[in-house]
Amino acid sequence: MDEVLTAADMATSNALAGDALPPSLSSNLPLVSALLAFSIAQFLKLFTTWYKEKRWDSKRLLGSGGMPSSHSATVAALAMAIGLQEGLHSSSFALAVTLASIVMYDASGVRLHAGQQAELLNQIVCELPPEHPVSNSRPLRELLGHTPLQVCAGAILGCVVSFLMKNSV
Repeated sequence: MDEVLTAADMATSNALAGDALPPSLSSNLPLVSALLAFSIAQFLKLFTTWYKEKRWDSKRLLGSGGMPSSHSATVAALAMAIGLQEGLHSSSFALAVTLASIVMYDASGVRLHAGQQAELLNQIVCELPPEHPVSNSRPLRELLGHTPLQVCAGAILGCVVSFLMKNSV
């Protein structure tokens, strides 16, 4: 006959094993690594913008585009942390690597080209005569995607953050 465990049995078993409290969110290495990598990448954009344009732009803390890619840093950190925690053979790692590949491809492909098109359209609109109905339209956002270098820098940052987080825990 099969044995059925109730919630009370599980609670008693966990209490005896010393696991009475569920693990906290801060012990979730993949999530913490991904959020930290994203935050660091966004913070670094302040300095890379200053280096390139010689001006401080606080909008870079929340904006997309620029060096390094925070999208790439986030998904690379997530995949690396899952690989370190669960192993490279796990289904979770396969899922995370697939997600990271799609996000990084999109950032350096579709979104980069959309940003280039927005830049060109903004130039065309600026050259229109003032009486043209489109001349008063709001400019399109140009910083949407990333160059391959920005994507690689973000991915490296994400992997380093996960590796350091795993070794510090």
